[in-house]
Amino acid sequence: MTPQVTDERPPRRPPLAPPAATPLVERDAEQWLLTALLTSLRAGRPALAEVHGAPGTGRSALLDRAAELARDAGVRVAAAQASWEETRLRYGVAGQLTAAIGPTGIGLPLAPGQDDADHTAALCHAFLTAARTHPLMVVVDDVQWVDPHSLRWLRALARRLPGTPLMLLTARSGATPAGPDDHLRPRAVDDGTAVTRSTLHLAPLSADGVDAVLAATLRTPVDPAFRDAAARATDGNPAVLRAVAGRFARHGWAPRADHLPQLGDSAVEAIRERAVRTLTTLPGELLDVLRAVAVCGQDATCDLLGAVAAPRTVGTRRALELLSGTGLLTGGDRPAFREPKAADVVLARMSSDRREELYARAAEHAHRAALPDATLAGMLLGARVLGAAWAVDVLRREAARHRATRRPAEAARLLQRALREPMAPHLRVRTLTELAAAVLPSAPEAADRHLRQALLTPADATAGPAWVRAADLYVARGDVAAAQPLIADLAASNQLRDPERGALRALYWLSEHVQPDTTHPLDRPPVPALPDHPAHPAEAAVAAWRAALSGHDITRTRELARAALAPAAADTTPLAAQATACHALVLTGDFAEAHAGLDTVLLRAEHADARAVAGATLVTTALARLHEGRPAEASTALDRAQELMPPHCWHPSTTSLLVALKTLIYLQSGNLDGAERSIGLARAGCAEGSIGWAYLLFARGRTHLATGRRDRALADLLECGRLLLTRQVANPALLPWRSVAAQAHGGDPHDPAAAFLMAEERRLALAWGAPYAVARTLLATGGPGDPGPPADPAAPAGWQYRQALTALATAPLSGTDTIAPLLRSRAPAADGPAGLERPATGDAPAADRGPAPRGGLTGAELRVANLAVQGLANRTIAAELSVTPRTVELHLTKVYRKLGIQGRPELADALGRVPREKS
Repeated sequence: MTPQVTDERPPRRPPLAPPAATPLVERDAEQWLLTALLTSLRAGRPALAEVHGAPGTGRSALLDRAAELARDAGVRVAAAQASWEETRLRYGVAGQLTAAIGPTGIGLPLAPGQDDADHTAALCHAFLTAARTHPLMVVVDDVQWVDPHSLRWLRALARRLPGTPLMLLTARSGATPAGPDDHLRPRAVDDGTAVTRSTLHLAPLSADGVDAVLAATLRTPVDPAFRDAAARATDGNPAVLRAVAGRFARHGWAPRADHLPQLGDSAVEAIRERAVRTLTTLPGELLDVLRAVAVCGQDATCDLLGAVAAPRTVGTRRALELLSGTGLLTGGDRPAFREPKAADVVLARMSSDRREELYARAAEHAHRAALPDATLAGMLLGARVLGAAWAVDVLRREAARHRATRRPAEAARLLQRALREPMAPHLRVRTLTELAAAVLPSAPEAADRHLRQALLTPADATAGPAWVRAADLYVARGDVAAAQPLIADLAASNQLRDPERGALRALYWLSEHVQPDTTHPLDRPPVPALPDHPAHPAEAAVAAWRAALSGHDITRTRELARAALAPAAADTTPLAAQATACHALVLTGDFAEAHAGLDTVLLRAEHADARAVAGATLVTTALARLHEGRPAEASTALDRAQELMPPHCWHPSTTSLLVALKTLIYLQSGNLDGAERSIGLARAGCAEGSIGWAYLLFARGRTHLATGRRDRALADLLECGRLLLTRQVANPALLPWRSVAAQAHGGDPHDPAAAFLMAEERRLALAWGAPYAVARTLLATGGPGDPGPPADPAAPAGWQYRQALTALATAPLSGTDTIAPLLRSRAPAADGPAGLERPATGDAPAADRGPAPRGGLTGAELRVANLAVQGLANRTIAAELSVTPRTVELHLTKVYRKLGIQGRPELADALGRVPREKS
């Protein structure tokens, strides 16, 4: 019968002695198996056992326990600890084991070159003789690091095990797979002396095992939630878990759910400390490979790591196997750190110059290997200046990807790194502008600095488009005072082409009405005045805006705005100028055309990552919706604007406009409390004197008027008018401050100032001729054509204005001749504030002149009554009609008395019984 090796477990017979109590958790099965093997060994049966497990799972602790069991069973023990420091020490492990069995007479060389003789046979003879004298267990920990000469001897000894009471017990890190020449195999026999072979795999601790370790260390019950979290944080690794438990014991923290943050920190710290201890013992070549892995990241291949680290005496693949055995790296073709923070520890131990050089070498090799941009960019961030054009291209491409995915902080880091590299001037201007867009959400002042640097960078005509974009973003955010001198210098440059020069001139003059004292007659070189008939579409946009603000020639304003928004002008007109042209169309009343243009500008701005322009475009959209009497849609547009550009991102000249718009939205929606809260957010500052400040004064005046503070309202409204007239803004289509100021005078029709303001607003509205401005003037001055209450009681606030606008927009008006008689025929009524009274006579149909007097309801009283029937509160009615709540109360009291009713519940029926005057 042919002898053979068997993998059978030892015979099922009682051990010599049961295992003693041990601190090892969830390793009972392994201990019983080792005890059984030792029992068989005493009976003369040899054994070969190998323990596998990840670093920290307790391989060494189990070997120590096996040695204790062996001594207790009367088995002699020879133990050795292999390490990577001694992998090139000839017979290093053999020397440790020989010392444990006593004198052998074998002189083992410990250094290369001392003795080239092969001592395998002599060592085998010595250990087999010792085992035949007394059962022997040879224990080798971390067999993956055994030096080659000792490993050759251990393989030879394993082949000679049959028939000898000798047991070989080794432990191998599960992170380092054994090579084909690393395994210990016994020789096949057929005489009944087969070797028992066993492999013990140490699994991570279960939740119950984690609970047992924590409870034993901390001597207190463990919360289930904490237990489960600890199992996840440590991956059930006993070594890491014991380190965490020790830290908790030192600090006196209980294993409860309220200490989960400390648990996470402790686990990370334990893993980091293990990494640091391991690093201190690594040889130089392995450390170089480990640093290469830290630098190259997840896309590192064995070839790339070899090129970067260039190990001299050990191959890259073998170095990676050894490093995975330490528990620092994962195995496989793409090695990575098991704990990402360990990579930082590895690199922190290098000087900054060596680290930058390593990153640079890695980036150059990775570029030649055509690795992805993300990998290259990560390397370039830590590298010294390479002076290579491809590095700039990679960084800018990756930054663009981050900006497109809403990660501006990462994009900013990449662009800042790109600016360290040498590059062409026009490319530097573009990169600075991209960096400004990336940092705007977090640091708007820094964004302005980058834009200033872009505008000051010397370059030739190829930088023209980049300069225009930088100036466009600078003006859009609102700091035009700082932008104008820089734009003036560029606009005078002989290096520019005509389209860019015209665009820069337009941006210079665009700010004239945005902020006071921004245009300087002493600018050197001076910017030519805006031509009356601009040929450049960008200049046409500014000319349209100027004409709209002055209130002259609505036809010419439309022509100029449309020229700026023509498809052919898209490539040469800055986005801020096009948004301004859309605002001009809002003031002409061409709302559909304006919204189409605003949508186009918004789409282009978002695609170009021009947040400031996109935010300004949405603010203009909100203004347009307010002019249309659609406060809900205005609020939506304003909210979108503030999502793109939070208040801290705007220049103060614009933040005042945002507060004003929100206040006007509240007022138009009938929310006086909201309006008062909103206006309370306004703060005086450098924005005073700007168009945004004029809007704020108007909104505050409207709020004061609606809450009965006429004196404050009048002061704000007159200051608003003074500021606008100083800026040569006369068009009431922008802000109808005159009619509201007239109401603030107290509604006295005989007051000369109020009459003048009313007449002036009628004259200017008529001269401008925009239908919505005329409709608003009709309502404000009580002109004919008031559409009366809506059919739907749930109609939103602003219905009067929208219906009047619809009536005028659809009327066959030819210029202003039809509107003029309506405006001239109206004078304030004698029995109430302007804006409430309806004409008793005139060209209006009889049905629109109010009810016949049954108790004598006036037009003002009827308006208030109709709104009350809809269920509106007194304060909401006051906001709708731009009067005080007290005025509404007085009118309702008169209505109740004249109709002979007790209050609102009877109002609807009573109004239905009021006869109408027949024509």
